[in-house]
Amino acid sequence: MPRSKSTVALEDVHWGALKTLFPYLLEFRQAVLLALLCLIGAKLASVGLPFILKHIVDSLDAAGGAAAIIALPLGLLLAYGAVRFCSVLFGELRDTIFGRVTERAQRRIGLEVFRHLHSLDMDFHLNRRTGGLSRDIERGNAGIGFLMRFMVFNIVPTLVEIVLVAGLLWWNYSAVLALLVLGAVLVYIGFSVMATEWRTRFVRELNEAESKSSGHAVDSLLNYETVKYFGNEQHEADHYDRALAVWERARRKNRLSLFALNAGQASIIAGAMTGAMVLAAVSVTRGNMTIGDFVLINAFMMQIFIPLNFLGFVYREMKGALANIEKMFGLLTVEPAVKDSDDEPELLVPSGRVEFAGVHFSYRPEREILQGISFAVEARQKVAIVGASGAGKSTLFKLLFRFYDPKAGRILVDGRDIRAVSQASLRRAIGVVPQDAVLFNQSILENVRYGRVGATDAEVMEAIRHAQLYDFVQQLPDGVHTQVGERGLKLSGGEKQRVAIARALLKKPPIMVFDEATSSLDSHSERGILTALREVASEQTTLVIAHRLSTVVDADVIVVLDQGRIVERGSHSALLAGDGHYAALWRLQQQQRDASLV
Repeated sequence: MPRSKSTVALEDVHWGALKTLFPYLLEFRQAVLLALLCLIGAKLASVGLPFILKHIVDSLDAAGGAAAIIALPLGLLLAYGAVRFCSVLFGELRDTIFGRVTERAQRRIGLEVFRHLHSLDMDFHLNRRTGGLSRDIERGNAGIGFLMRFMVFNIVPTLVEIVLVAGLLWWNYSAVLALLVLGAVLVYIGFSVMATEWRTRFVRELNEAESKSSGHAVDSLLNYETVKYFGNEQHEADHYDRALAVWERARRKNRLSLFALNAGQASIIAGAMTGAMVLAAVSVTRGNMTIGDFVLINAFMMQIFIPLNFLGFVYREMKGALANIEKMFGLLTVEPAVKDSDDEPELLVPSGRVEFAGVHFSYRPEREILQGISFAVEARQKVAIVGASGAGKSTLFKLLFRFYDPKAGRILVDGRDIRAVSQASLRRAIGVVPQDAVLFNQSILENVRYGRVGATDAEVMEAIRHAQLYDFVQQLPDGVHTQVGERGLKLSGGEKQRVAIARALLKKPPIMVFDEATSSLDSHSERGILTALREVASEQTTLVIAHRLSTVVDADVIVVLDQGRIVERGSHSALLAGDGHYAALWRLQQQQRDASLV
């Protein structure tokens, strides 16, 4: 089954993924151009500030003493204030204008990942951990925002500013001073790159530890009732604490490696600035420079190394961001095992006939679940699939819904192989009431409306009545607007199942599948719902997967599975007369029912 690429390939995805940001930039060409103009204005203003400062200092030094008050270079001081304001203003405008581009990119990529996750097959979702996956997506999206904001408008402009300042120092002062600056910059960048590459593994370890601890916490809280049933609160706390201990060690390694990186960068900056100021001071004492030149060089050195230090921060964070989006971009490389080709047509269902023809299937190669299953469900016919647990009943539904594809054989709807039509059109044609009804943390009304999101309130209420849910919701203080809680935990099993039945009835598909649809209902509710389902079945093709045989005695055909094979088929009365597997199951369930009544 196709899965994500190797770690090495993912590294290529990281750097190659930077190219995917450019289409999002081009979507707002005018905004990007305006932001670039603001960037140029900010850089020109920042480079011009030290020269204005030099002339101010030289003017004050030349006037000297009390005369300096009369000869105050007011124009230069006002120019200095105006240029500094422009430098800040252009920078803020740049960030504000480009913010829209950044936010749109995060929205588009986040949506792409969300859609891709919904396109993945059942096997992927059965093996995922929701908490860790959510954390990976959250960090990855934040990492993309960082890359868009800082890399595009900070790294390259900072390097350009450094080259420009070095050129001005060379032109106006000395090659030694310019080479000192460039040498320090190269050493700083080289050290930052090597040290950051070294500590990236600690960032990955930290992210992995965070994902595991978060995933365990979410998994444990989602299964709150199970934890309580078995009194395993301390076991869960110990498990979570072990995950947090791993996170603590990873966090400590990450912090110590960051300390080593920061200390190295600070020593390079301190050495370069000290060397440059010593050279400038010597030149002033020899009369080769004025006090204004000394101040200008000091301002330039600060102007270079403050953004250079920021460049180091950006590069560190960029590598951290790349590590953060590693798993999110990895998700986009996961290919679904079940997918449409580009030209799959829509499924049209004029009658609703369903046929399984020689179907073989296995989840694992060593154990075949279905072995040559062949049967047909005629249009508007009700066919029941029965058998012992593990016989393969629910697997038939998963194959019909195309959560998986058969290893051999075909499944046809009105003569069309379901692999030759789009999955979306196939699933529109099938309604399902699953054995385990999971609801959204919304109201009962909205959970039922999920079956057909465009349905009116009146249509939703009609489905609620058919599902024998109306009397229940009338007793609730908030009625149909009652919130059901996460995964529907505020409702009982039977209540959740009735909501799921109402949702399927509202969809009104030509084909309906009931997978143990009444397993959580009491006898009274079951009788009412079975009556409603018989009315629906008269207008739809119905496939019922059942454990309780009493619920399918009215089926047109009952197919009996045993260990992945069809061992019997026929009506209820015919199968009882045959005295085979079905008759044995029927007698066993009747004995269990009689025993429960004693």
